[in-house]
Amino acid sequence: MIATRFSRTILRSLLSGGALWIAFAPPSAAQVQTSKTTAHGESTQSVKVERGEVVYVSGNNVVIKGEDGELRHFNNVPDSVTVNVDGQQLNVHQIKPGMKIEKQTITTTTPRIITTVQTVTGKVFHVTPPNSVILTLEDGTNQRFNIPKGQKFMIGGKETDAFGLKKGMKVSAQRVVEEPETVMTQEVARTGKLPPPPPAPKEDLPILVVFVPVAHPAVETASAEEPAPTKLPKTASNLPLIGLLGALLCAISLTAMAIRTTASRLSNSRG
Repeated sequence: MIATRFSRTILRSLLSGGALWIAFAPPSAAQVQTSKTTAHGESTQSVKVERGEVVYVSGNNVVIKGEDGELRHFNNVPDSVTVNVDGQQLNVHQIKPGMKIEKQTITTTTPRIITTVQTVTGKVFHVTPPNSVILTLEDGTNQRFNIPKGQKFMIGGKETDAFGLKKGMKVSAQRVVEEPETVMTQEVARTGKLPPPPPAPKEDLPILVVFVPVAHPAVETASAEEPAPTKLPKTASNLPLIGLLGALLCAISLTAMAIRTTASRLSNSRG
């Protein structure tokens, strides 16, 4: 949107020295002097934070899952776009799936008005009231200017219209153009957090086997419950013992007879 207004322009008559105020349509001659000024208004800031997790990386293409669960595809990410991870700037080729990324965008909005002032000076050469006037500029050339509808002029303390302009009056006219605009700047900061490393494999440790005694129920036996007898039980007769003694005596007798026979044979052989 461009707002255009015409400032009051001083017309000085060479004859009477009276002051006149006039506004002219924009001139196009080289004699027009232009100046610009800029007035800034109060700036406002807004902050937008977006968080997500990298789920896929291939070349310069990245897929990030947002906090809302939506997958966002970013194709052809420039290498100049980096993520600050623990003080290191990582580009698209260095990020990994599982990385948490936060993007913070700070938008600064500043209103301002650019004012352009165009000034022309000359003498009235010819006037066609109430539409236009021809001025003789400082370089001697003549140029036509349109007079805004309803424009009034003050001549000698009296208000008049374009019909009050006379040839030879010195005119200094200004055209002021005010152009309001809004300047927006953005500052983007990206930070990331690497996923935790996988747990290290556990070292092989010796297996400690602990044997725990298990209590077994006692087995009831007759020997455990009954006291040992003081006398052996009588389970057989004395006949086997007598037979054993008889056999032993027979063996001794036979041995003695064999010894006597051997001794007798030795005696006869010597005689």
